[in-house]
Amino acid sequence: MKILDIVSPWVIYGEDLKKVYAFAKENKFAIPAINVVGSNSINSALEAAKEVNSPIIIQFSSGGGKFNWSNWLDTVKAQVLGSVAGALHVHTLAEAMWVVVILHTDHANKKALPWIDGLLEENKKYFEKNNRPLFSSHMLDLSVETLEENMEISTKYFKEFNKLNIGLEVEIGITGGEEEWADSTSDKSKMYTSPEELLYAYEELSKIWDNFTIAAMFWNVHWVYKPWNVELKPEILDQAQKFIWEKVRKNKPLDYVFHWWSWSEESKIKQALDYWVIKMNVDTDTQWAFWEWTKEFSEKNKDYMQSQIWNPDWEDLPNKKYYDPRKWLSSAQNSMKNRIIKAFEDLNAVGRN
Repeated sequence: MKILDIVSPWVIYGEDLKKVYAFAKENKFAIPAINVVGSNSINSALEAAKEVNSPIIIQFSSGGGKFNWSNWLDTVKAQVLGSVAGALHVHTLAEAMWVVVILHTDHANKKALPWIDGLLEENKKYFEKNNRPLFSSHMLDLSVETLEENMEISTKYFKEFNKLNIGLEVEIGITGGEEEWADSTSDKSKMYTSPEELLYAYEELSKIWDNFTIAAMFWNVHWVYKPWNVELKPEILDQAQKFIWEKVRKNKPLDYVFHWWSWSEESKIKQALDYWVIKMNVDTDTQWAFWEWTKEFSEKNKDYMQSQIWNPDWEDLPNKKYYDPRKWLSSAQNSMKNRIIKAFEDLNAVGRN
């Protein structure tokens, strides 16, 4: 069986979202979740998914949404409308390209809840017109709050999401690195989520709907860290699955999210897949791939990019074919696409459609 046997190729939501995650869990692969900031990165993700013939998760952060409208206008409105514009771009191309897409938003902490409020209103408008939500799911990252407050706020939003067939992702435990500004060299115990914490989250969220995923911490970090500075323990995921099964008697109850960081060890990724990680965030590496090509192109063609006319070949020759944004952006986009394809390969996710 393939994914296109159970869902249609477009931006999926509701029961179709649950079906795809269940399929990933049963077949032990994870879907790469790619952070995007505009049409170039969106197209890189869609082209990669098309090339490997598998579903993909495309996600906006509040900052990515803001950049997609105006990087200089620092308002919630910019975050919301930029995210909406990007979402509409994804909807248009996903169906045309015959790609299965999960459209998601990333890390919304307490300060970013007004962004989620704005997106909730936009989802309602879209639902009224199209009988489906604009986004497949949203993430609430309240992991630096108490577990009780995390669940209190998350369940309040989840009730509203449920009305629109929108899924939820939550984070239980603190991720090191950029998002929470946590120091991964300090109290190591904070970097691991306990089975008891996950049971509490599971029970609270299950009262509303079962369309949720959990980013559980086993010393995941954001940004770039060398492997010997991070003690990944994916076995924590397995322990929690078994612990919750004993309490609720539901097999493999949790759908896990793995927050990837640069230089993640392949053995740890494989272990995480064995414990039913079905979504894996990839951002820093794709940013580097986009920049790396831009840097190489600029260095290689430096003498042709100093003026509009004049180059080493002839003083009257124009240089437009070098500085034309379509030239270098398309190549950078292709470089990012290739890095995403590598993520599909690492996550056992090629050819799943």
